[in-house]
Amino acid sequence: MCEMLSQRRVLQTRAFVAALFLLVLGLFPQFDTATPGLSWDAVHFFQVARNGFVYEHEWAWFPALPALVSLSPFAPTILALALAWDSTKTLYALSLHHLQSPALARLATLLSLLPSSPATLFVAPYTEPFFTYFSYKGMLFCARSQYPLAALAFTAAGMFRSNGFVLSGFIIWDLLVAPLVHRKKILLSAIPTCLVLASLPFIPFVAHNYAAYTVFCDDSLSHSWCRARLPVVYSHVQSKYWNVGLFRYWTPQQLPNFLIAAPPLAAIVAFSVQYLRRCMQSSALDNSGLSILPHAIHALVMCALYLFASHTQIVLRQAAALPITYWAAAWLLVDHPKWGRVWVAWSLLWGVLSIVLFAAFLPPA
Repeated sequence: MCEMLSQRRVLQTRAFVAALFLLVLGLFPQFDTATPGLSWDAVHFFQVARNGFVYEHEWAWFPALPALVSLSPFAPTILALALAWDSTKTLYALSLHHLQSPALARLATLLSLLPSSPATLFVAPYTEPFFTYFSYKGMLFCARSQYPLAALAFTAAGMFRSNGFVLSGFIIWDLLVAPLVHRKKILLSAIPTCLVLASLPFIPFVAHNYAAYTVFCDDSLSHSWCRARLPVVYSHVQSKYWNVGLFRYWTPQQLPNFLIAAPPLAAIVAFSVQYLRRCMQSSALDNSGLSILPHAIHALVMCALYLFASHTQIVLRQAAALPITYWAAAWLLVDHPKWGRVWVAWSLLWGVLSIVLFAAFLPPA
């Protein structure tokens, strides 16, 4: 890896993003001056770090990043920079395992230096670098059949973002689904291990919602979500304060957000669908030939959530945690070079523009 992708290039990318971010902060007045130097979700992270979870809407964020901020306002950025090199190495190792080609692995890893939200991934005190790091680590541990370590990595990811528990699907796939596909039978001996390990990534989500229940619902059931059969504060605040729900975002006013989210969504879906089609058409795929399948399924599930039941533009921030994003970009460059060049051009132009917009506290976020 050191011979193919120098640490200098990785650090140069981070340095460029940081320099442009600081330049914009210095040159342009912020849209909101009430919280100087902070943008979007970072405002809430610092509020929770300072005062704890006081207001109902603050429970939309998970506690790991505010905990880091409480140690030092600079702790998240410093740690993110420390993890940056290892995240890149992990992506290369994961890509090499699944793509079975050093050249393709190197290409995909190089393309990861052009994410669609460089500010949140490289410099801002956000969850993106941590969730991406632990997601990659867990996926690589699964690829190496180190499932206890994978479960711990996915659990750590779940401490930063609500959808971390979805990553347990990689453990379930390897221990139960893959043997069923290849051997036409379920390994009964693997079921207890699978249940234990796959349940661990759910702990942060359950614990976070239980903590909210003890705050809002122990002495009173006046809050509507407390009376639900399954009282979950996270889905309640997302629906009430951010209007998140099935097709709620599908309004004419949100068309620009759908358009800017289209490139990563289109690339991920196109690559995943063509891979699934190839799997269904082949009757002789071995284990390595199916190794990307859980990634394709996971990516399609996440893309469906982004498209139909979320603020669709958040895919720009969260696509980095899906390694298939960069496998799709590499596939475009190799098999469809015209569209691959379009992807690279868009990544460069949008990446720079997104840094300026984010630093100036302007949408989209």
